Amino acid sequence: MAAATLARRIGRSGVLPLCCRPPAWDRPTRPPPSPLQPPGLPLAPCRSFSNNKIQVELDESSGVAMIKFKSPPVNSLSLEFLTEFSISLEKLENNRACRGVIITSAVPKIFSSGLDITEMCGKSVEHYTEFWRAVQEMWLRLYGSNMVTVAAVNGSSPAGGCLIALSCDYRIMAENPKFSIGLNEAQLGIVAPFWFKDTFVNVVGHRIAERSLQLGFLHPAPEAHKLGLVDELVPEEKLMEKAAAVMAQWLALPDHARQLTKTMMRKAVLDRLVAHREEDIKNFITFVSKESIQKSLRMYMEMLKKRKS
Repeated sequence: MAAATLARRIGRSGVLPLCCRPPAWDRPTRPPPSPLQPPGLPLAPCRSFSNNKIQVELDESSGVAMIKFKSPPVNSLSLEFLTEFSISLEKLENNRACRGVIITSAVPKIFSSGLDITEMCGKSVEHYTEFWRAVQEMWLRLYGSNMVTVAAVNGSSPAGGCLIALSCDYRIMAENPKFSIGLNEAQLGIVAPFWFKDTFVNVVGHRIAERSLQLGFLHPAPEAHKLGLVDELVPEEKLMEKAAAVMAQWLALPDHARQLTKTMMRKAVLDRLVAHREEDIKNFITFVSKESIQKSLRMYMEMLKKRKS
C-alpha cells in the first residue's frame, strides 16, 4: 500500500482498523522458531521489502520479521518515517506467516532520536494535523499489535524513540553506559501527551514515571534496567541473538491466549486515545503553535546546527 493511500484512509476515518488479520485460532499454529543463527547473520532465508527509511525482513519458516530503522543520522521520526513504519507494521500484521517482529536500528549508536523537530517548527496547521495523526497511528498499530514485538535497542532512544520501545512487549538494550533512554520532552519545554504517559506508567509504575517525565530524564542503560524501563541488558554483539531467544520463548505459547491477554492488558489505554483522538490533535496544534514553543524549538534546532558545525 502506498503512503498516499494510507494517508487517505487515515484522513477519512481518523483511525485505521487495528490487528485486522484473522484471529490466531483460525489458522494452524506452527512450532516455535529455533534460536537465532550466529550473531550478525540474517534470520535465515527471508522475504524482504525496503522503503527509504524502513527495512523489513521476514523469515516465513519461523514467523519472525525484523524491522530495521535506516534513516541516518539519527532515525528521527519524520512524517515519511512514521508513514513507512505504519505501512510496514500493517503489512506484517496482515501476513498470516508473521507472528512476531524484532525492531532495531541499522544506524550505529542510535535506536531513534524521537520526533523530527523540523516537522513541528514553522509549518501550517494542516501539516501539524497530518504529522500528529501519523504519530498516533504508529503508536496505535504498534501498541495494539497482535504480533509479539521485541525492541532490540542498540543505541540511545530519547522521547519518541523511547515510546517505540515502551510500546513493544519486551525491551532488550545494549549494555553500554553511553546509551540512554527516556521520555525527555520536558527538557524541550514540551509536555508528553497522555498516551505517552499511560504507556510509560504501565511499564515502570506511577512514581518513577511521574518523576522521570517532570524532570525530562534520559536514563543511562544500567539505570534504565534498574528502573524496569528495559527488561534486559546484554553486550551489544549478543543483542540480536538474545532478541531471537526471547522471541522464541514468547512464540512457544498458543497465539490466542497470548493475544487475548495482551488485549486485556492494553485495551483501556488504546481505547482512551481512539475516543479522544481528534481532541488530542487539536491540543497538539494549539500547544505547538504557541510562539513560546516555536521559539524553544527554533533555539533547539540552532543548537543542533552548531553541534554539527
